Amino acid sequence: MSNYRIRPNDTLSGLAARFGTTVEKLARDNNITNPDLIYAGNTLRIGHSGRDSFDAGGGRQGVRGGGPSGGVSGGADVGGPTGAGPSNASAAMRRLADAARSAAMGMGGYNSQGLCATGVSRAIRNSLGIGVSGNGNQIDNNLPRDKFKQVNMSLEEALKIPGLVLTWESTSTRLGSIYGHTAVTLGDGHSSASDFIERNTTNSGRTGFKVFMPIV
Repeated sequence: MSNYRIRPNDTLSGLAARFGTTVEKLARDNNITNPDLIYAGNTLRIGHSGRDSFDAGGGRQGVRGGGPSGGVSGGADVGGPTGAGPSNASAAMRRLADAARSAAMGMGGYNSQGLCATGVSRAIRNSLGIGVSGNGNQIDNNLPRDKFKQVNMSLEEALKIPGLVLTWESTSTRLGSIYGHTAVTLGDGHSSASDFIERNTTNSGRTGFKVFMPIV
């Protein structure tokens, strides 16, 4: 569960799609009686819905794909019956995870240098040959949509899969509140890499969580 401060022009349906949950769950978790009426400045408690998320048990191995604009929609599953999972991640995803680990160890090791976007950009360039600029909360908008697809899953599920790009709009640190955070999953269920290896990646103090999968 994480928190999100409502911004002008936000809608509950848009936020549900963005955070991989449902309008009904958001309304229920936040005691909202009219889903069409939310107020900028209020804080929402965000919990991910299991309805459309990746099933690590193998029952349904797709992940919900994004629409043409990159947002999560009710479109077809990404990858169908052989969608990205802990054991069948694509070669591009595994290359990205390896490159992210190398970039992180070459920068901060296990200590953040405050250069998360630099580490992630370096990993994407070194593994996929794609140049991506921007800080932690800009990379999600700058990822080319013909190379990356936004997918709908919780952080817990994403961390089990190597080579997914994670982004947060804001974190609890001073710089993180301005620049957000980004990292690449390593697939061990808890670690991610950017300018350092984060051994226990959580949503604690972080908002605006998104997940992107390479489709090259």
